[in-house]
Amino acid sequence: MITAAQMRAARALAGIDQKTLAERAGVSLPTIQRMEASDGVVRGVVDTLMKVIQALDEAGVELIGENQASDRGGRGVRLKAGT
Repeated sequence: MITAAQMRAARALAGIDQKTLAERAGVSLPTIQRMEASDGVVRGVVDTLMKVIQALDEAGVELIGENQASDRGGRGVRLKAGT
């Protein structure tokens, strides 16, 4: 899924703070804070995680999974084309 580091990087790339991400995802600020403070892969309710991923996608950020194509391999984030 998504790591805490990816989540922080994606939010920074989108130029939004934790509160804004929480509002856009329809989750609480403490939920975002907990997710970003975790080690490694973010764990929690799948529905909540999907809301956060959707909010980041709508903000123009693409998440690169561990087994997805990227120039250097590994996980990451990037702006979507045309953003």
